[in-house]
Amino acid sequence: MTYQAIIKDIIAKKYQPVYFLHGMESYFIDEISNYIEKKVLTESERAFNLTILYGKEATYHAVVDNARRYPVMAERQVVIIKEAKEMKELGKLEKYLANPAPTTILVVCYKHKKLAKNTKIAKAAIKGGIFFESKKLYDNQVPDWITAYLHKKKYKIKPEATQMVAEFLGTNLSKVTNELDKLMLNVSADTVITTELVQKNIGISKDYNIFELNNAIGRKDEVKAQRIVNYFMADIRKHPLPQVVSSLFGFFSKLYIYQTVGSINDNEMAKKMGMRSTFFLKDYRIASKNYNKAKVEDAISILREYDLKSKGVNRDGTPDTELLRELVFKLLH
Repeated sequence: MTYQAIIKDIIAKKYQPVYFLHGMESYFIDEISNYIEKKVLTESERAFNLTILYGKEATYHAVVDNARRYPVMAERQVVIIKEAKEMKELGKLEKYLANPAPTTILVVCYKHKKLAKNTKIAKAAIKGGIFFESKKLYDNQVPDWITAYLHKKKYKIKPEATQMVAEFLGTNLSKVTNELDKLMLNVSADTVITTELVQKNIGISKDYNIFELNNAIGRKDEVKAQRIVNYFMADIRKHPLPQVVSSLFGFFSKLYIYQTVGSINDNEMAKKMGMRSTFFLKDYRIASKNYNKAKVEDAISILREYDLKSKGVNRDGTPDTELLRELVFKLLH
C-alpha cells in the first residue's frame, strides 16, 4: 500500500493489526506512526492503551506481553516500537507478526534501512498486516511534493520558488517540511510564496547560495564562483559537500538534456528537464554557450569522482573545504 492509502484507511478506521514500516525515508514512517498514535485512540483511551517502546531497551517478551494483553475500556490498544532497527531480538517477533492479536495495533518503525520482502520477518509482517517501504523521492519528484504539501495547507507557491526549495533542501522530507512549516508561520495563506519569501524565511542567502554557484559556473564567472566557494568554506556544515555535488550534478545533467533534446518549445523543454517552470531555462541557455556537449560530459565525470570522494571513496584525507575548491576549479577550467 502507498502512504496515502494507509492514511486514508486509518482515517476511515480500517485498521490493520500490524504496520511494519521500513525504508530510507523517515518522513512517511514518522507520519504514519504519529497519526496512529494520536488519532486511533481517544485522549482518555490513550492513558491505558498506548504503549511506546524503544528498540535499544525493548525485548521480545516485553513487546509480545504488551501486544497480547487486552485493551482497557477500549476496543483496541496501540503498541509502537520506535527505533526498531536497534532492537536485538526483533527477528523473534516473526511468530507474533504472522498471527497478531486482533485487538492490538502494533507499529514497528524500522527507519533508515530497507528490508527485503523475502526475509522471514517481512513475510510474517505481510501475512499479519501492512509491510510498507518508505522510499526516498527522486530529485525530480520533490517539487511536485512540495507544491502538494503546501496546497494541503491552503498555500500557493510559484514554480521557481518550489524549485529553489527543492534544490536547496534536497530530498530529506523531514527537513523540507520543517522549513516549510516555519515559512508558513511567517506568511499568510493568501500570499503566493515567491523566491524572495523563500530566501527570507528559509535562510537562503540572496547572493551566496547553491543556485548562484550553479549559475556562476554556468556563466564561467570565476570571481563570483570563488566568492561563493569561500562563503561555503567558512561554514561547510551548512553547505555540506555531498549536497553541493548533488546540486551541481543536477545542473549539468539538466544542461546535458537541454543540449541533446533538440528544438522544442520552452514548456516541453522544461518538462523534459524535470522542471515545473520555464523560469530557469535562461540559465541553461547561457551555460550551453560556455559548455559544449563534450565539456558537459567531462563535468559530469568530474562530479561523479567528487561524489565518491565526498562519501569517503578514493579519498586521501583532504578536507571537504579543499575538495570543494578543487571541484569548482576543475569545473571552471
